[in-house]
Amino acid sequence: MAHDGHPLADADSPILTDLLGLTEAALPEINTLFTQARETLRAMVTQNGKVSAPLLEAHQSAAHALSWLATYQQSLVQMHAWAGRLAEVGTLGDMERLLLQISFGEYLAQIAGGIPMSQGEIARLSDLGAEWTPSPAAARLIALGNSQAARTALVGLMQDNHGRATFGVTGLDEELEMIRDQFRRFADAEVTPHAHGWHLRDELIPMDIIEKLSEMGVFGLTIPEEFGGFGLSKASMVVVSEELSRGYIGVGSLATRSEIAAELILCGGTDDQKAHWLPKLASGEILPTAVFTEPNTGSDLGSLRTRAAKDGDDWVVTGNKTWITHAARTQVMTLLARTDPDTSDYRGLSMFLAEKTAGTDADPFPTPGMTGGEIEVLGYRGMKEYELAFDGFTVKGENLLGGVPGQGFKQLMQTFESARIQTAARAIGVAQNALEVGMQYAIDRKQFGKSLIAFPRVSSKLAMMAVEVMIARQLTYFSAWQKDHDKRCDLEAGMAKLLGARVAWAAADNALQIHGGNGFALEYQISRILCDARILNIFEGAAEIQAQVIARRLLD
Repeated sequence: MAHDGHPLADADSPILTDLLGLTEAALPEINTLFTQARETLRAMVTQNGKVSAPLLEAHQSAAHALSWLATYQQSLVQMHAWAGRLAEVGTLGDMERLLLQISFGEYLAQIAGGIPMSQGEIARLSDLGAEWTPSPAAARLIALGNSQAARTALVGLMQDNHGRATFGVTGLDEELEMIRDQFRRFADAEVTPHAHGWHLRDELIPMDIIEKLSEMGVFGLTIPEEFGGFGLSKASMVVVSEELSRGYIGVGSLATRSEIAAELILCGGTDDQKAHWLPKLASGEILPTAVFTEPNTGSDLGSLRTRAAKDGDDWVVTGNKTWITHAARTQVMTLLARTDPDTSDYRGLSMFLAEKTAGTDADPFPTPGMTGGEIEVLGYRGMKEYELAFDGFTVKGENLLGGVPGQGFKQLMQTFESARIQTAARAIGVAQNALEVGMQYAIDRKQFGKSLIAFPRVSSKLAMMAVEVMIARQLTYFSAWQKDHDKRCDLEAGMAKLLGARVAWAAADNALQIHGGNGFALEYQISRILCDARILNIFEGAAEIQAQVIARRLLD
């Protein structure tokens, strides 16, 4: 190997020497760059000593550029930390070194030249009035880190490792890896062989799958043991969601409904509500659905118009909701409605645990006072989406969450960390699925006398999928770790969701490209994966909203 002092010191090797030293040396300057950019933005949007919402909106491109810069900075911190942990226990192999090296090489280059927020929007340092002259360590990573030789070497190791759901060592403890293995095997046996058929026929996920998940404890994974759950960590839910979503995002999302409902009740419910509802959720005896969004509000939940009026001890709900996932065959709705008619913002909202009768195919909404219709969608079909109308729908007085009106928005905000961590996990699963499907096709498909994977542009696509999946994975694991240790993690969870959604879409799009014309055919499962991936940038906070929330939090 050439001497380290030469500008092309490692041109003859796919792996840089002193890699951890280089990544460690590059991190402080990115931290400094972020701090400078944040203070520049703060000056742009501050008026009378406070951050001005109108100014923040006027400088939205700069604000979102800061959000993406912060996300990249945290991503690199977590990748370096992951590699450091592996090095300490002697499991930092060549595959892991290449994942680390390429991630730093590519993300540092993007920070310098422009971070893609979407296909047509680039976040540049100039948007924030910032400039960066990379240090020798960062410059070396940019120049040599993400080389063709490195990508080719990584894909070669991935082929040797094919058959594992995760490329590279994740760094999780033994218990979490056991959980991963259990659900990986379940997804491979029970979900993957059938998912594409469910999608093409636009079918609900069969009840026997839900019953098996219930038997495995999926719906009570993080619910405390005193309420019939397993009391496991959010990290365990991330691993389970990741593996089930690798099989099919609809299956991976089933537990999300129970997770959101349980979190609402744990954080905001009365003792009686916890004792009544949580064991039923944990056992899968009842399936919940979240009923928040309205036709004209979208992400602006504070302006909801569906109202709940007191009627004796009970409440009567009137209004319309839309994009309600799994609405038909569930038995309880976490329903957000306006209980104070004199308000027009979040302060007049309340959350209800609204009971309903599970529907059938013939009669999806048999409960008096509510009707609904299916919204036909591109992907994410396994639970179906619905529009709902309430007219004289009754909710028992005892089912007002917390027993006090006007707390609904605050209660919902308490669930956002967990919901976004889980969405990031689902995104990782979808991206991993795209990677595995794309890679298998590239191995099997022969063109010009050799497998597609032998062509550099194809192998490079696969390499970058693997790298970005691992980046998103480590950022999501860190968010879950923060949550499990009672640390505020709304910022990290938002970053994980923001990046994970982009990674999933890029992986699906590139995997379809590898399929060529066959990828455009409905019979190939990559067409479904692409459709499923697209929703991740929209639900649980659209990418633009997510970037705005992150920016506002960074300026606190």
